[in-house]
Amino acid sequence: MNTLTGTISAIDSDGSLCLVDIEVAGQRTMSALVVETPGRCPWLHQGNKVEVLFKETEVSIARNLSGDISLRNRLPATVAAVRSEGMLAEISLDFAGQQIDSIITSRSARRMELQVGDRVEWLVKANEISLSG
Repeated sequence: MNTLTGTISAIDSDGSLCLVDIEVAGQRTMSALVVETPGRCPWLHQGNKVEVLFKETEVSIARNLSGDISLRNRLPATVAAVRSEGMLAEISLDFAGQQIDSIITSRSARRMELQVGDRVEWLVKANEISLSG
């Protein structure tokens, strides 16, 4: 499980859904879509510190991505390690000094020719992120 620490910078609520913006790694913003309301969740308030959690299998990797995309979380990183065994590859990324791991197919890793030191972007959908206060 990937874990980052951040500070809630904004909350948009609609019924029992909240779109929460979190500042991580020195002013980078991530967004999480959570089924909670600030009234039911004591830590869900602007300015509070939270843990941002997401599975390695939910992290996509892109290189030379251009144009608009619906994913709210699109963040820069550098490939730190590539381990491929069988059908799956584990890609470790350096994101502002913090490790983010991604599990993708070995076929995708080979097609992308991922190498240590490559500059990439990692992406994760807002609904795949969990927050913990």
